[in-house]
Amino acid sequence: MRVLITGAAGFLGTHVGKAVSSAGHELVAVDSMLEAVHGPDAEPPPGVSRVDVRDADALAPLLAGVDVVCHLAAVTAGTGPADFATHNDLGTAALLGAMERAKVRRLVLASSITVYGEGRYRSVRGGPFFPGLRRRADLDRGMFDHRAPRTGDVLTWEPVREDAPLRPRGSYGASKVAQENYAFAWGLHVGGAVTALRLHQVYGDGARAGMVGQVRAALDEGRAPHVFEDGGQVRDFVHVRDAAAAMLAAIEQALPGFVPLNIASGRPITLWEVASIMAQACGGPAPVVTGQYRIGDVRHFVADPERSRRTLGFTAVVPPRQGLAEFAAAPVRAAAAG
Repeated sequence: MRVLITGAAGFLGTHVGKAVSSAGHELVAVDSMLEAVHGPDAEPPPGVSRVDVRDADALAPLLAGVDVVCHLAAVTAGTGPADFATHNDLGTAALLGAMERAKVRRLVLASSITVYGEGRYRSVRGGPFFPGLRRRADLDRGMFDHRAPRTGDVLTWEPVREDAPLRPRGSYGASKVAQENYAFAWGLHVGGAVTALRLHQVYGDGARAGMVGQVRAALDEGRAPHVFEDGGQVRDFVHVRDAAAAMLAAIEQALPGFVPLNIASGRPITLWEVASIMAQACGGPAPVVTGQYRIGDVRHFVADPERSRRTLGFTAVVPPRQGLAEFAAAPVRAAAAG
C-alpha cells in the first residue's frame, strides 16, 4: 500500500515509518517540524517532507494514490487550550478535508487514553463507578484513593473498555476527543473507515516526554526521581516498538466504520515501581515519594486491551518491567520529539 504518515519525524512517527517501510509498503512521510516539538532550526530527516497538515495545497499532491493515512501529528504540551486547538483540532479537520478531496477513505488515528479522563472503579457493595475530582481535604490528609460518596469505602480500579464515557481532564485530552469526533463525522460523511488507537503512555528509545522521560532525565542528571502522592497510582505503559506494531496492524487491516481500540501492555504497574525499576537499572538514586498532588490528576487508569487483540490480532510483547529497565540503562542519545 501507499501510506502517508503525518508527524513522521516525531518519536512515534519515526518508529512507525520504519515498521511501514520494513513491511514493504510505500511510505509518504510529512512533518511540520514545529520548534516547540523538535527544537529551533530543526531540519526534517531524510525522506520526510516539511509539510504542515493545515496546508491543503501542500498536502494535495502527496495524497495522490494514497491508500491510508496514519495521522500522528499533534502537540502534546502547550501554554493553553488554544495551542492544542490550533494544531491538533484544526490540523485534523484540515487533513480530513484534504483526504475527502483526494478520495482517500481510510484513516488510522493516534488517539490517547487521556480521552477517558479518570478510570473506572467499583465499590465492594455497588456496581461500576466513574468518579469526578477527589476532595482537596482528603488529598491534604494523604487520602489519595477515590471513595464511594455514600459509604466512604475505597473504590477498586477496573480496566476501562472502549465504551466508557469520554471525560478528558485536560486540554490535550480534549483535543484528542475532538480529533476522534471529527474523524467519526468525516467517516459518516464520505463512507470512510477510521481506526482510532487510544495509546497508553508510549516510551522507549528516543522518548523524552511524559513520566518515563522525566524519570530518565532526573537519573541522567544524578537526581532522585520524584513521585507524586503515595506512588501507588496504577498505570500501563506501552513500548514504542509495540505501539508501532499496533499502528502497522491497523494500517494493514481495513476495519469498517469507526473503531476505537485501547493499546496497552496489559501489565499494570504503579508509578513508584516505574521510578524504582528505572533507578535500579542504571544504579541511580532511589525515588522520592513526595506526597504532593495536583487536584486534576487521575488516580488510577488502566485500559482493557482485549478488543485490540480480537480485532487486530495485536498483543504487546514488551513487559513494562523489562522495557523500562532497558530504557533507563541505555546510553544517552539524542531524543526524537513528538
